[in-house]
Amino acid sequence: MEIDIALRNPFGVQDVPEPFDQEALEFAAQARARVPGLIHGEWSSRWNGGAARDEWKRGRAKLRMTGERFYALFDWDAGAQSGLIEARLEGPTTLVGRYVNLGNPEIRRPWIGTIVDDNRIDGRWTLGRLDFQR
Repeated sequence: MEIDIALRNPFGVQDVPEPFDQEALEFAAQARARVPGLIHGEWSSRWNGGAARDEWKRGRAKLRMTGERFYALFDWDAGAQSGLIEARLEGPTTLVGRYVNLGNPEIRRPWIGTIVDDNRIDGRWTLGRLDFQR
């Protein structure tokens, strides 16, 4: 007699037993604890898209983590304009949130970022890229 067991994974192979057990949660908490230390500090920023199309605009940025919240205050056009990103850490390396143009607060766009390593965060907004590098 065959028993038909529904699988959680989409590949039709054995499921991972207890993927979110105490050991996994403790490891995730420990790994996440590293993120704030990696993020804090002075960075450079670059973005493209929108009216700029493929042209990269470059500037400076200050990045901070407060709990699960990521903040990036950045400028461009030699500091004449600035923007702010507020995002939430989703998993160990994904940031999900929104950007606002501080010179014109009507301009707001979704933003998502990936913490690649200690020196790079790759980001996307609805019309292009918005990245941070050390």
